[in-house]
Amino acid sequence: MISKNRVFILVLAAVAAGIVLSAGFDFSPIAQALRGDKEKPVVVPAAAGMRMLPVDIPQLFKDVSPAVVNISTTQVVKFNRPQTRNPFGRQDPFDEFFNNFFGRMPKEQKRRSLGSGFIISPEGYILTNNHVVEKADEVTVTLLDKEEFKAKVVGTDPKTDIALIKIDAKKKLTYVELGDSDKLDVGEWVLAIGNPFGLGHTVTAGIVSAKGRIIGSGPYDDFIQTDASINPGNSGGPLFNLKGEVVGINTAIVQGGQGIGFATPIRLAKSVLGQLKEKGKVTRGWLGVYIQRLTPEAAENLGISGRQGALVSDVTSGAPAEKAGIRSGDVIVAFNGKEIRDEHDLPQAVASMTPGKTVDVRLLRDGKEMAIAVTIAEMEGEPAKPAGGHELSKNLGLTVQDITPEIAQRFEIENTKGVVVTGVEDGSPAEDAGFNEGDIIRVILRQNKRNPVTNAAEFAKLVMKFQSDKTILFLVERGDARILLTVKNK
Repeated sequence: MISKNRVFILVLAAVAAGIVLSAGFDFSPIAQALRGDKEKPVVVPAAAGMRMLPVDIPQLFKDVSPAVVNISTTQVVKFNRPQTRNPFGRQDPFDEFFNNFFGRMPKEQKRRSLGSGFIISPEGYILTNNHVVEKADEVTVTLLDKEEFKAKVVGTDPKTDIALIKIDAKKKLTYVELGDSDKLDVGEWVLAIGNPFGLGHTVTAGIVSAKGRIIGSGPYDDFIQTDASINPGNSGGPLFNLKGEVVGINTAIVQGGQGIGFATPIRLAKSVLGQLKEKGKVTRGWLGVYIQRLTPEAAENLGISGRQGALVSDVTSGAPAEKAGIRSGDVIVAFNGKEIRDEHDLPQAVASMTPGKTVDVRLLRDGKEMAIAVTIAEMEGEPAKPAGGHELSKNLGLTVQDITPEIAQRFEIENTKGVVVTGVEDGSPAEDAGFNEGDIIRVILRQNKRNPVTNAAEFAKLVMKFQSDKTILFLVERGDARILLTVKNK
């Protein structure tokens, strides 16, 4: 039998031999790193990953959960009773039946909903989602210790789905710190705490799956995607990093999806918090441009080599952009010194500006870069313009029609110049470009020059004139949006 001492010596010798052989035959990544072997580079874990190390999640939950609240709202919905008329006269025996039946119908009904929020100051200010408290007649906040308080809605911002409410607890409250969502890394661990399905103060953990997600909720989409479980009732609750700082507001889920939740970056909330507290609403800057993605086809048509920037499809009459000289076909690549990578960057950059401030806008026009000074105005709601729906352009696959007085009246179109798209052929260049029935074509752009479309005859003449071009750029009105569509000529 081999003694324990001999076994220990043999194991130690084997380990030592393994280290020597690994270093000699390049099996050891550490040996390669020490030698600085350039032919076989290795990846050694970086010290920056310290924030990814396991933390005491139970303790973290205990520290921050007193600042997480459950929110319940009540909304009184009123119903109009049907007006009954008896066709048989007053003495008909059905009168009593109708009156008794409709008389029992309720005049109003209370609707209740649940959500979450988090305290951001000892005075009782609470951040949540706007859709949690929107149209509520009564808002009740429940703390971790089951204390309940009636809350006042201080300010709301539907565009970012953020709301600020306040309770008067007659004492200093535990609150959480707002972190820096821009410093979040994909793969970083996060915690979500909220009120899913009415199950108060539920904690889930996961990672940041992606950043800058666009989910079609509005012009300021910029969501953090996480696989930390988020369910109905979590809306308005906090998303924490492992330091216990709030980095997002849990806002949306994918119905039927698993491990896919979205949180509004806390950076966006911090940018509107002051205005919500002081004015109850958010005042944003307004440039007055319609923008869209810069496609490779549009870039080629406009003589632009790059693929970065926001393409200006049209400019609102009398807007700051028009006054400064910005026009259709311009590609905005920087705003107030901030790089504009795509069409999603510009709305947030403009909205953050104080109305009345003059900023530099850097853009590309005719392949050349130029800077324009623009004085930003205050954003107001722009009126919607519904579109309606034969002149045939066979090469493009488009059927269009003049905007007649009847069509203009039916669809409330003020400007009757242009043509309405009444048909798009399957598999045609127009379909590939994204044309829809009901689109209104106002302008055809060529070499950054606007060619107005006044009627179907003028449309056909312009299309014929530009038929030798590889692509044709159309300015299209679709509802309240104006977009540029690039059609490839056959």
